[in-house]
Amino acid sequence: MTTPHLILVPGLMCDAASWAPMLPALQGHAQVHVVDHGQADDLVTMAQQILDAAPETFHLAGHSMGGRVALEVMRMAPERVQALALLGTGYRPKEAGAAGEKEVQTRQALLDVAQRDGVRMMAQVWVQNMVAPSRLTDAVLIEEIVQMFQRKSEDVFKRQIRALLARPNASDVLQQLRVPTLLMAGEWDTWASPQQHQAMADLMPARPTVQVVTGSGHMMMMEKPEAVAAHFVSWLKL
Repeated sequence: MTTPHLILVPGLMCDAASWAPMLPALQGHAQVHVVDHGQADDLVTMAQQILDAAPETFHLAGHSMGGRVALEVMRMAPERVQALALLGTGYRPKEAGAAGEKEVQTRQALLDVAQRDGVRMMAQVWVQNMVAPSRLTDAVLIEEIVQMFQRKSEDVFKRQIRALLARPNASDVLQQLRVPTLLMAGEWDTWASPQQHQAMADLMPARPTVQVVTGSGHMMMMEKPEAVAAHFVSWLKL
């Protein structure tokens, strides 16, 4: 049996380091390619970049913003995706009214910190809500996340925020999914909760079970790589 190509799509300000801890467990199960969003400032462009560089068919996994990009790939070329994994992500557009304005203000506040005090300082603020409470004292993990963010500029941060605020509604994509789909959420993830992933599952024809990663926040691949990898290995065999 041919080993499938697996394209991994990182989230906001993330790179290959976000997936690295789980990759050893995937050896022999997939040929792994990690995406770099470059200077793109909208999800459709990010998705098109993936399609332009990808093999003819592939497995696709996206985390956070990367999950939304993966859904745009599915919208554009569903026939090329053999299986889909969505981790710590969502599907709704920015809300109208006060809720949407609150999101804009929250993201702008982080951008202001990055532009005023640097990306490292912004990352130190951001990470406080992105890992499980028990991992906030894990200095090695926190520094790995902060350094990952620091490798990108405040301009890239601004571009990716612009992409997220303009995100489309992906409900229709979920309703039309016909490929094996893995849904994963961190137990402590407040940005992309298990309940949000259940709402996504309820839209899908196959109604997949949401796999909740115990003891993890938003950065599940770095917090609990063994648990995430185990689910990936099972999914790759479907």
